[in-house]
Amino acid sequence: MVLKIAILSEKYAIDYKWYLDIMLKLIRIAGDFVSEEVWYRVIQVVVNRNDVQSYAAKIAFEALQAPACHENMIKVAGYILGEYGNLIALDPRSTPMIQFDLLHSKYHLCSPTTRSLLLSTYMKFINLFPEIKQYVQDVLRHDSNYRSSDVEIQQRAIEYLRLSEICSPTVLATVLEIMPPYPEKQSPLLVRLKQKKPLMEADGSSEPSVTTATHAEDVPKFAETAIHLNQQQQQQQQQQQQQQQNGLLVSFDTNEFSSHYDESTSYSLPSTITTTTTTTIQSTKKFLFKHSDIIFENDLIQIGIKGEASKNILHVEFYYGNKTNFNLSNISTNITLLGELESELRLNIEPIKTTIDPKAQIKQLGTIECLKEFRDLPKINFAFFYSNVPQKIDFSFPLYINKFLEKAEMDSNNFFLRWRNLDKPGQECQNIFPAKYPMNHEDCRQKLEGFGWSNLTGIDVNSDNFCGAGILHTSAQQIGCLYRLEPNKQAKMYRLTIRTSKDSVANRMVELLEDEF
Repeated sequence: MVLKIAILSEKYAIDYKWYLDIMLKLIRIAGDFVSEEVWYRVIQVVVNRNDVQSYAAKIAFEALQAPACHENMIKVAGYILGEYGNLIALDPRSTPMIQFDLLHSKYHLCSPTTRSLLLSTYMKFINLFPEIKQYVQDVLRHDSNYRSSDVEIQQRAIEYLRLSEICSPTVLATVLEIMPPYPEKQSPLLVRLKQKKPLMEADGSSEPSVTTATHAEDVPKFAETAIHLNQQQQQQQQQQQQQQQNGLLVSFDTNEFSSHYDESTSYSLPSTITTTTTTTIQSTKKFLFKHSDIIFENDLIQIGIKGEASKNILHVEFYYGNKTNFNLSNISTNITLLGELESELRLNIEPIKTTIDPKAQIKQLGTIECLKEFRDLPKINFAFFYSNVPQKIDFSFPLYINKFLEKAEMDSNNFFLRWRNLDKPGQECQNIFPAKYPMNHEDCRQKLEGFGWSNLTGIDVNSDNFCGAGILHTSAQQIGCLYRLEPNKQAKMYRLTIRTSKDSVANRMVELLEDEF
C-alpha cells in the first residue's frame, strides 16, 4: 500500500510541493512500512528540482520538531538539511545552531545506521555553516562516537574530525560539494513494483506493465563523501548496486565512480552499421551552472564531464562508461575547434584507452586554456566498435565563457565607482525578458553563483534585486564584469544588466543567462 501511494503521488503530482507534503505525511504515518526505495525517491526528487529544495528544507525542519519522530523521517530530514539547510538558515527560527541542536536531539534515539548518516550531515554543516564548526567537532570527539563500539560510527567520527582539522575551507567545499542532479530515468519504485508484480497477478489483480531501464543509483547515501576503509561496508554497497539497475556516473561529489553494472539488462546486437549524430542542447545548458554533469547518454555509452578552473586554465575529466555486456573497442575521441575557436582556446587532452570492459568506465584528463573570450562550442567526435560494428557520436562540448569567471568581492562604494566607469558604448548590455521559471529568490541566487558571479548584499536598496561582480580570466587580459538582475514579480519579468571592460563580453553573458530565469 505504501509503495502504491508513493508511486501514484509522484505520477499525478502537478505541484512538487504538494508531492513533498504527501510523502512526508506518508513517512510520518506509515513509519516502519516505508521501505528505503520510497524515501530514497523523495531525496532524488528534491535533489533534481531546484524549485523545491528550499521548501523541502523548511518542511523537513518542521517535521523534526514533532515530539515523536520516526527514524525514517530523521533520515530524510538529515539528508535534506545536510544539503540544503543553508536555504533556511536566515530564518531566525531555523538558524544553523538550531538546526544542529534539533538534529542532535534525535541522535541518541537512532540506530547506528541513522547515526552514521547524521554524522555525515554534521560534516556537511561544517561546510555550510563554518560558525558551528567547533560544536560539530565536539560531537565528533565525544567518546560515544570517537570510541564507539560500532565500527562505522567510529570510522566516520575519526575521519570527519581529521578532515575538518587539516583541510582548508576551499578543499573542504570541494570534498563536501552539493550532490548533483541524477539522471531522470525510471523510478526505483516502479522497479520495485515490477519485482512484486507476479505475486500481485497471482492474487487476481493486474498492474500496468513496466519497461526496464538502466539508471544511476538513485540516492547514494552520505557515505559517498567519507573515506571508506571498512571492507565489510564496501561489500554491502556492492551488493546494493547489484540489486538495483545502476547507471554509470553515480556522483560527481567524490572520485569513486561506479564501475560495475547490473547485468540483468541485455542489449540486442546491431545487424548494420549505425551512426549516431546528436547535439544534446539540454545537457549542455545544465552544465552552465555546474562543474560536473552527464553530457551524453544512449543505450551503449554514457559520457560525463567534470571541470575545475584555475584562472584561465580549466582542468577537465571525461568519463566514458560502457553500459553493455560486451567490450567497446577501437575507441577514439577528438575535440575539434572550428573557426575562430582555434585562436581562442588551446587544448591539451591526454590519450584515451582503446577498450572499455563490459559495465566498466574509463577516464580521460586534460586542460583547456582560454586565450581570449569566445562564443562557439567545441565539437566532440567519439567513435568505437560495438560487437564489431562501428559507432560514431558527435555532440557539442558544453564549454562556456563563464567557466573562466571568478567571483569578485567588493563594497558598495567600489561597486558603483566601477559601474559608472563602465559606461562606454559596447560595455553594457541590458535585456528585459519574461520569467520562464518560478520567481524564487533563492533559486536565482544559486544560478547566479553557479554561473560564477559573486552575490553582493547591501548594494541595492531593493533587497529583491541582485548585484555582483566577477573577473573573466583569459591569457590576453583580465576582464572585469558587473551585473544587476531586477525581478518584477507583479509583471513576471526580469531586467538583466551586465557591464564589462571588454566589448562583446556583456552581450554574450546576457545571451547565456536570459533563458535561465
